Amino acid sequence: MTFIPEDFDASSWENIEPYVDDLIQRNLSCSSCLEKLISDSSNLAEHISETGALLYIGMTCDTEDETKKNDFLNFVENVRPKLSKFSDKLNRRIAEHPSVGDLPDRYDLMIRGIKSDIDIFREENIPLGVEQTKLVTKAQGITGGMTVEFEGEERTFPEMKAFLESNNRSVREKAWKSMVSRWMNDSEELSEIFDELIKIRHEIAKNAGFDSYTNYMFKAMHRFDYTVEDCLTFHNSIEKVCMPIVREINEKRRSSFNLEILSPWDVNEKSGSGPDIERKNPLRPFDNVGEMVQKLSELFHKMSRDLGNKFDKLVEMDTLDLETRKGKAPGGYQYYLEKSRVPFIFMNAAGLQGDLETMIHESGHAFHSLYCGHLDLIDERNYPIEFAEVASMSMELLTQDEWQIFYDNDDEVNRAILSHLEGVVFLLPWIATIDAFQHWIYANPNHTREERTEYWLSLRDRFGSKMDWKDNEDFRELSWQQQGHLFGVPFYYIEYGIAQLGALQLWQTHRKSPEKALKDYENAMKLGNTKILPELFAAAELKLGFDEKHVDSLINEVKTAMAEVR
Repeated sequence: MTFIPEDFDASSWENIEPYVDDLIQRNLSCSSCLEKLISDSSNLAEHISETGALLYIGMTCDTEDETKKNDFLNFVENVRPKLSKFSDKLNRRIAEHPSVGDLPDRYDLMIRGIKSDIDIFREENIPLGVEQTKLVTKAQGITGGMTVEFEGEERTFPEMKAFLESNNRSVREKAWKSMVSRWMNDSEELSEIFDELIKIRHEIAKNAGFDSYTNYMFKAMHRFDYTVEDCLTFHNSIEKVCMPIVREINEKRRSSFNLEILSPWDVNEKSGSGPDIERKNPLRPFDNVGEMVQKLSELFHKMSRDLGNKFDKLVEMDTLDLETRKGKAPGGYQYYLEKSRVPFIFMNAAGLQGDLETMIHESGHAFHSLYCGHLDLIDERNYPIEFAEVASMSMELLTQDEWQIFYDNDDEVNRAILSHLEGVVFLLPWIATIDAFQHWIYANPNHTREERTEYWLSLRDRFGSKMDWKDNEDFRELSWQQQGHLFGVPFYYIEYGIAQLGALQLWQTHRKSPEKALKDYENAMKLGNTKILPELFAAAELKLGFDEKHVDSLINEVKTAMAEVR
């Protein structure tokens, strides 16, 4: 294969095409030739992946910049469709070659994934995929542009979260209602986008020979090691184990506030966050992003020299965009630049305890990427999402012992830990809610909005908090819109639940032996995508499970830990 220069511009298909032609037309006479083909295609994929990543990063960092948005959409419309056709041709060359059975064992997982991708590929789905991405980008632009005028200033939604922790209930109510009012201004357009996405996704599934988008996505996402039925078991386990604790926490909050019933500005249904029940000042672990980064470096160095050096590397490479600002897409993510072998972290920090947890979460993803960066092939580094989230969610838990770096006294540290542990219990039912919602949506693609609302509300009754929604019913009916995964990455959410159960097991180990937990973490993360999901869990001495008994054993230890810091 012709040498690919370091400054190769993969944003244009004309530049990519000569390398693609070489791979497709190359003579293959043996398994060694096949290995060279895989290696060279991986090298090309690194360049293309990094280009797409940088264009996406640019667009999400400034959703109001038309040039950045158009550059990203040009890549989506003019490169990815041709890349899909090429990938299918290459997959078939590899999977159908007479020597594929002679390849070393290291390729077994890759070939399994290739065969799955061949089964679902349909050329007519390529333009549908482009339309899907354009709609998702439009939705991100809408949510990224949301700001409110509050107390004399224009503020982003992440900045508004600080007011939701105020001990002044009227301030919380005013802040919450101002955000809801702003959201509802765009709710109809977001519903229209989602309606179109459902139609497109169902058509994609039908084109590929599936009766539902659910079954299509399980194959597309390479969910080989668990089933739809396992997801339903997870929903039931979480309902039985977590919901009594959620209700107990909320009852204590209601009683402390001397209320007849909680309102949505008294507690965040997803995270469990809100004002302190003893009316202590809200937790503020850092004043600015620079302070957060400096203290996190200190924290990770205290945990281990290895983690500290890895975090410092992120800072030195200047691959962090952490501050909230108008026009920046919501949320947070880590994106690995495959050619440079550099992780990029994106988030919207506003000085809250939740922001600290988000940064630690994304740092866990970055550590994972760095741990398996030694693996040669891009496919070997493309670890399954279910285990990627173990890397991030366990890091949140493993760092708790060092949070005193961010606080002046033990009381604040204990409040932060308690808030985080309660957040674990609150998040699992929310995960079950979003996953169950997606299963229903794509099992019933022709549903009406009224039916969608009815099912969503039934899930909120099943997994939600008892609250007074008087005069705010319209927002409650559409509150699913705030979960961006429903728009941008369908069916990507149960992974957080699966991973949280793994992370809690690693945390259990850490409570007994921090050194062993960090070693187990390293051993498993270094494997990347070279083992199946149950084996990745086993490499860290974790169990992949969904049943009530398994969930109960983990949440019981969370209850014990909460009692220790109260």
